[in-house]
Amino acid sequence: MRSIKLDNKPDEMLQVSSKGSVPVLVVEDSLVIEESLEIMLWALEQNDPDDLLWADSPSALTEMLAFIDEFERSFIPAMNTFACAKRYHEDNTNELRTYCEAELSKLEHRLSQHAFIFSEQETLVDIALLPFLRKYARVDKQWFRNSPYLNLKNWLNGYIQSPLFSKVMKHYELWTDNRIDQDFGPN
Repeated sequence: MRSIKLDNKPDEMLQVSSKGSVPVLVVEDSLVIEESLEIMLWALEQNDPDDLLWADSPSALTEMLAFIDEFERSFIPAMNTFACAKRYHEDNTNELRTYCEAELSKLEHRLSQHAFIFSEQETLVDIALLPFLRKYARVDKQWFRNSPYLNLKNWLNGYIQSPLFSKVMKHYELWTDNRIDQDFGPN
């Protein structure tokens, strides 16, 4: 594991991935994975002890990927625009938040029907959407805390307060400072 600052990208990173953004997973010299979802899929193909991909259901992965794709296309650009407007105190913040709320309402409805976004069982969908929903909740913490999305807030808090989340979100010393790789995962 190498923690870096995007405004100080090491040459070693740019040599394996010219896109210059994170994450990047170098499995071996011939396999470099540069997208979060692809990294999740690769990792779960190696080991999926909680059956997040629903191995026994042939169509499930296709349905999950379609759901994630729709969410990424509709929510993420709106969330990023909202976050930028909020940061720079622009006049259209409430309008942009309302646009995001259309997606939040869909998730709230799904979570009113079952414990996780896709079903009663945790799936890749939950793990893939988690970082974006966490980011959204942090844009305007007070608003989100007071928002009517009780099921979504409970779902998000369930992850954020879990011991696994604390382990995954551990902060590492910047690799550019010490050039020491950090082990990640089970030892």
